[in-house]
Amino acid sequence: MAAKLVPRIRVVADDTIVLGPGKADLLEAIHKSGTLRDAASAMGMSYMRAWKLVRIMNEAFREPLIAMTRGGTEGGRAELTPSGRAVLKLYRRIERESAAATRESWKTLRKMLR
Repeated sequence: MAAKLVPRIRVVADDTIVLGPGKADLLEAIHKSGTLRDAASAMGMSYMRAWKLVRIMNEAFREPLIAMTRGGTEGGRAELTPSGRAVLKLYRRIERESAAATRESWKTLRKMLR
């Protein structure tokens, strides 16, 4: 068995996860695809679920993380705002720092596994 430590960092406000691994992945998918529909599809989630997650994030932060434009003949667009890019960058840094902070303890714990 190749065990690994998988920390899951979540920002919770009023019992709602406003940022976590899945929402960070959605931010990245939006950044890559440029549309909420394509981002949701790439993640195997429904458009409505992705829309709900975007709404939760945009309402939780002082500035929206995702800017949306409605469809039309060319379809709608979605992009990360400057705040969205900053939040995603900070979240990924927190993940890396958390992994680094637990590295030595994880080495010890891993030795105790079969």
